[in-house]
Amino acid sequence: MKDKGFKIGVCDWSIRKNADPGCFAVAKEIGLDGVQVSLGTEANDMHLRKPEMQKKYLAESKKHGVEITSLAIGTLNAIPYKSDPRAEKWVSDSIDVCKALDVKVVLLAFFGKGELRGDHKGIDEVVRRLKKVAPKAQAAGVILGLESWLSAWETKAIMDRVGSPAVQMYYDVGNSHKQGYDICEEIRWLGKKNICEFHAKDYEFLFGKGKVNFPAVRLAMDDIGYRGWIHIEGKTPLGLVESYKHNARYLRSVFPPKSPD
Repeated sequence: MKDKGFKIGVCDWSIRKNADPGCFAVAKEIGLDGVQVSLGTEANDMHLRKPEMQKKYLAESKKHGVEITSLAIGTLNAIPYKSDPRAEKWVSDSIDVCKALDVKVVLLAFFGKGELRGDHKGIDEVVRRLKKVAPKAQAAGVILGLESWLSAWETKAIMDRVGSPAVQMYYDVGNSHKQGYDICEEIRWLGKKNICEFHAKDYEFLFGKGKVNFPAVRLAMDDIGYRGWIHIEGKTPLGLVESYKHNARYLRSVFPPKSPD
């Protein structure tokens, strides 16, 4: 059976185009397949909620031949989902934006002020809020992807408490490595049904020259049958475009777009 392969994208904030439709031109220059786009910022009132901005993003995506892969709400690091009512509305609204842009995943970030480690009350509130919004996401065919410093087991515990297939882990290999987690063990334990997408990151290094064993990650993905988007986040020692070109070439050598006939 032919392997449908992987697609390599980038996070708009990583190429210095946070919440900016100019991200597609940069991604095209690098040679990437798609962009994970931000819902917006506090300053622009999460502008992708506006139909005119959605049309602009769709037009730029088509113009450059670069897909909109998924959404992300990075502002949750400063305006936490666990405590701020604005964040709760943004997450609900992001489901409607996903439908308008024909994407299936929105990343919910839990870093900075949104940190969950050791915050049992915060986790309880996140679970309560996710239980409220998960039925809407599930009905729309949208997955809410949780990205944090928590281990796979801790994240899965939140998912189990919510009890919806619309809540999954957004897996970042660099974050897991930094925390000392066994990336491949976590991926295999979670399985395909609990992971929505991946971030590829190696913090201080160009890919293939650092500490994350991407070929081993590929084997773990093979074991769970994951094929789909891998989004690059990384340092830029060669300058932004050349560093991302290097990382994209490296990832495609490990995670090719499809198997040969």
